[in-house]
Amino acid sequence: MELNIRVNSFVQLGKVFDHIGSSKPWDGYHLGISEEEFNQLEKAIPLSRIHNGWFEEVFVRLAFKNLALMLDEKALKNWIESYQLSNDEPLKTVALIMAGNIPMVGFHDLLCVLITGNKAKIKLSTDDTILMLAILEVLYLLQPEFKHRVEIVKGKLENFDAVIATGSNNTSRYFEYYFGKYPSIIRKNRTSVAVLNGNETDEELSLLADDIFTYYGLGCRNVSKVYLPEGFDLDRLFKAFFHYQWVMDNKKYANNYDYHRALFMMNQEPFLENGFFILRENTSLHSPLSTLNYEFYEQKNEVLNNINSFQELLQCIVNKENIRLGKGQCPQLTDYADNIDTLNFLLKC
Repeated sequence: MELNIRVNSFVQLGKVFDHIGSSKPWDGYHLGISEEEFNQLEKAIPLSRIHNGWFEEVFVRLAFKNLALMLDEKALKNWIESYQLSNDEPLKTVALIMAGNIPMVGFHDLLCVLITGNKAKIKLSTDDTILMLAILEVLYLLQPEFKHRVEIVKGKLENFDAVIATGSNNTSRYFEYYFGKYPSIIRKNRTSVAVLNGNETDEELSLLADDIFTYYGLGCRNVSKVYLPEGFDLDRLFKAFFHYQWVMDNKKYANNYDYHRALFMMNQEPFLENGFFILRENTSLHSPLSTLNYEFYEQKNEVLNNINSFQELLQCIVNKENIRLGKGQCPQLTDYADNIDTLNFLLKC
């Protein structure tokens, strides 16, 4: 399959994603699929919510919208321009062990494998089977050849040339043991932080709420800790985040909030809360679900230097100099997980 065919297929898929993400109805065969086929993808959204209580419709549609931006024709072509991709037949079979913490989080790896002309042997997360399978069905409709380049594996992974596995710090040890002899990318737990300078407007702080609460805080790009200048008024955060109070409508989130609130009280650990999230002064980068750690600083340069010392634990740094507030969950094609260039890996492994 020629490179331009692979690219054009994903561009067309991006148009479908844009409609789904924006809640637009099917409006013609220019999308490359029929109305019935389009509606099948639509039906996957409520089904995925039944299967996984974290997959709120608003967040699933946001994920589709962000993927549509990735699959913009100009963005895709600019992305692959600096790589030496060929029109040759598949060179490798790549095993993909996907995560399911947020909707369709494994899509970027799938895109990397297929756009490079390789074959994907996929082990789906049990938390995200419905959406990924529905996406693959649309991709096959747009370009039937991809059906011969993707295999869903339910049992043991065998007969592959390289591995991309995403999991936790615990599962990564097993991945390294089982896949140590193969070229591999093995991802562990990561999180993200925000560094405020104190001059942020209320609107900017409201955007920071998106970085914290999108996907209920389950993604590695979600901010779990915020660094604040000495004297910062914490009430500004409570006010700016209040429009996310609806997260308590999700029983899974509410249970986490109630549990951690009770735990902190029993441990006599100081915290602040407003009925749907907890602020806790703590030096740890990782915070429990429904909780945001914060730490005051005197010199911003010292904070940034400190952050640089544990880059291997971080996915994003959200501030005015790096990733703008509100954009933590809007990765570009070149924003590779764990900062490992997946395309480069696939071309060299």
